[in-house]
Amino acid sequence: MKPLQPGIPFLLSQVGAHAAARYAERIAPLKLKPYHSGILRILAEGSGLTQQALCDLLGMFPSRLVGVLDELQRMKLVERRERPEDRRTYALHLTKAGQEMLQRLGQAAQEVQEDLCATLSAKERAVMFDLLTRMVEQQQITPAVHPGYRQMDGGCGAPPRSK
Repeated sequence: MKPLQPGIPFLLSQVGAHAAARYAERIAPLKLKPYHSGILRILAEGSGLTQQALCDLLGMFPSRLVGVLDELQRMKLVERRERPEDRRTYALHLTKAGQEMLQRLGQAAQEVQEDLCATLSAKERAVMFDLLTRMVEQQQITPAVHPGYRQMDGGCGAPPRSK
């Protein structure tokens, strides 16, 4: 009997789960979880986002996001600032410590990437990046946002996109 050959979705899932586990191991000494990392990265690119805008981008339940932001604020990595134009909402900003932590997280991500892609040439890595980026676009996945945020606490803040 011929051995069952896994398909591309399985292989992507297998490598993705492995990469996520390796990254979580790398950042565990920093007392952070991968979901903290993603939020810090998003806030670095969009400083001043409101909690609601971040919630919409991630597709998280607002109550769950508030809890995660509270954790990051206790660690002094994120601060909430009142918005002068609407004092009912808060703008989210990385602190200096948050910016420094983001650099450490970036280093950890780079180390995981180097380990995972060690067998690939620079050209193959570029092709893989292009192919995966095209798949993200074609599947209408929010760029640079892990779909796992939508499943935190067994639910989602926004329905998955349909085709």
